[in-house]
Amino acid sequence: MDATLALAFDLIRRPSLTPDDAGCQTLLIARLATLGFRVERLRFGDVDNFWARYGDAEPLFAFAGHSDVVLPGPLEQWQSPPFAPEIRDGWLYGRGAADMKGSLAAMITACERFLAVHPHPHGSIALLMTSDEEGAAVDGTVKVVEWLEARGEKICWCLVGEPSSTAQLGDTIKNGRRGSLNGQLVLHGMQGHVAYPHLAQNPIHAIGAILTALGDEVWDQGHASFPPTSFQISNLRSGTGAVNVIPGDLDMRFNFRFSPAITVKQLQERTRLIIDTALLNEEVKTGQVFQYDLDWSLSGPPFFTPPGDLVAATAAAIHAETGLEPTLSTSGGTSDGRFIAPTGAQVIELGPLNATIHQVNERVAVADLEKLSRIYQGVLERLLG
Repeated sequence: MDATLALAFDLIRRPSLTPDDAGCQTLLIARLATLGFRVERLRFGDVDNFWARYGDAEPLFAFAGHSDVVLPGPLEQWQSPPFAPEIRDGWLYGRGAADMKGSLAAMITACERFLAVHPHPHGSIALLMTSDEEGAAVDGTVKVVEWLEARGEKICWCLVGEPSSTAQLGDTIKNGRRGSLNGQLVLHGMQGHVAYPHLAQNPIHAIGAILTALGDEVWDQGHASFPPTSFQISNLRSGTGAVNVIPGDLDMRFNFRFSPAITVKQLQERTRLIIDTALLNEEVKTGQVFQYDLDWSLSGPPFFTPPGDLVAATAAAIHAETGLEPTLSTSGGTSDGRFIAPTGAQVIELGPLNATIHQVNERVAVADLEKLSRIYQGVLERLLG
């Protein structure tokens, strides 16, 4: 078993369900301290984080990642226990194998090999680690970045180890992400008996026009390297469970994944206008007036790293190891890169295949782990060697 695979095994064995780190960071810190990294543990709320840095010179290259994982789901559907890593047919199975304990192991072994050859790199190396990426993400990377900014420590290049690959390791580099805006609409009606609808106001009936208008709206046409903004409803709840009661309220949760072609304020204003118009039409049609509450939470704005030093070094390292010419992409969900990019850092994401992340029987190809470590080492060689 090579060093990267062995470390991945040790990490997966620790059931680090958000935000419990379960000792993963202690394991990583021990390896980094042996290399000469200065490690600072940073606990915010109930979240464990750390910042480790080797050297004081500029520029500063940082690996960023998370030690926490999502819940394993139905245990009976796993072919082997989620926190008992197992190799079958060339695949390493276990919760976090792809997202992202395999990447963490590759980061550590890449640093070990690189520093063995370059003990005095042309710049500094850092690792930013959190145990709150899969959860609320309020006491993790965002707090570490605020702490770094307060003391004037600036990241020049950041590689986030999120699983970015689609069909083959290294076929995709994420050089940006869409923003994520969450909304909650609570539509207030009036509860009543289903036999006397004239004495009640059914918010489920009233929501239909709102859903149609929001779903049909073209929010923008996309922007440069970004696809158009998308709107999705994630939750819709109403009713008491009884078949003879008209509900009094309806709660709808929804999300925008938005490009730089539109602002948060524009999304909010247009959403409110659509709701107001639909409810006004409902009043004209039925005479019923509905009130509502609309609340928002911004998970993060969009960010984009244009082709430059970091993208070029990463693409070259991938090509040298795999022969692939990677595609640049801004698709997919959010990552902690959204907290790092606003500081002015170039930020990309590169990791294993994402086909099984958050699924039962999550897995990563054993051969890809050592390849990923060598790609990470190649990025360090090209930027700091």
